[in-house]
Amino acid sequence: MSELSRRAFVASAAGAAASAILLPRRARAAEFSYKYANNAPVDHPINVRAREAVAKIKDESKGRIEIEIFPNNQLGGDTDMLSQVRTGGIEFFTLSGLILATLVPVASINGIGFAFKSYDQVWPAMDGALGAYVRGAIDKAGLHAFDKMWDNGYREITSSTHPINTPDDLKGFKIRVPVSPLWTSMFEAFKASPASVNFNEVYSALQTKVVEGQENPLSIIQIAKLYEVQKYCSTTNHMWDGFWMLANQAAWEKLPKDLQEIVARNWNAAALLQRDDIRKLNDGLQGKLESEGMVFNKPDAEAFRAVLKQAGFYTDWRTKYGTEAWSLLEKYAGGLA
Repeated sequence: MSELSRRAFVASAAGAAASAILLPRRARAAEFSYKYANNAPVDHPINVRAREAVAKIKDESKGRIEIEIFPNNQLGGDTDMLSQVRTGGIEFFTLSGLILATLVPVASINGIGFAFKSYDQVWPAMDGALGAYVRGAIDKAGLHAFDKMWDNGYREITSSTHPINTPDDLKGFKIRVPVSPLWTSMFEAFKASPASVNFNEVYSALQTKVVEGQENPLSIIQIAKLYEVQKYCSTTNHMWDGFWMLANQAAWEKLPKDLQEIVARNWNAAALLQRDDIRKLNDGLQGKLESEGMVFNKPDAEAFRAVLKQAGFYTDWRTKYGTEAWSLLEKYAGGLA
């Protein structure tokens, strides 16, 4: 090799080395890349706390696990996403126990009409023996349920036609309910006309008068702007509803124990923070919704409970859930049937 060629080679090699030093290194891909989906609007407390949780999970795992969030039914309605989490298309999913009951019947037990009188009964039950019983049933269905439920709040009835003051006001009332047998049977006991509609279609169903009313916690009524298509809000507190954080069982079991601990701890901590968010949100929402034109009334819960008992609603569901599950419910909620 000539001296000129040697100098050119050395200069070229040096330049390549310098370039290699200056070029940024490509970020290492996560060992596990998972998806989390839900039906809540992007600014709902579920998604606010989920974003915090996934950031902590990524940080504490040193980037080994990354979770991408898909809010607001981006991956389909509740029934679609439940199918996807079962097949592994989605790794994490928050779903109301009342809708999960289409797969795990006992999962709807927390939503028995007019059962839990306050959160003083709800959280001891769902963090205690009743919740543990339901999680066991979910595991048997091939999904993993985390320890702490996320709050959706007590559900209230809204209407575009008239307030619901007594059980008689529900007779013939066309009301949207989620795709769940428990909701349908409860409103049928009141002689209403329930129609099962996925949440992503609720606003349009109300707007086009396919249904007169719907029922949801105040936080959902406000965030989804249902006050634009509903005039009356009756604070019936007829059901308490919460979300189970679910994982595809196979995807969960693929995670090493140290990553499972990080994920579980952060999901559960986020659930506790979200519960407090929902409480604060609901406590201050009646005034905000009234300023949007909604008219509120407070019915007597005992009158509705008496109708359900007389119609055999509680007896029927005790038979469906079984003695053990029903006994756990009544341990916290008191006698019903």
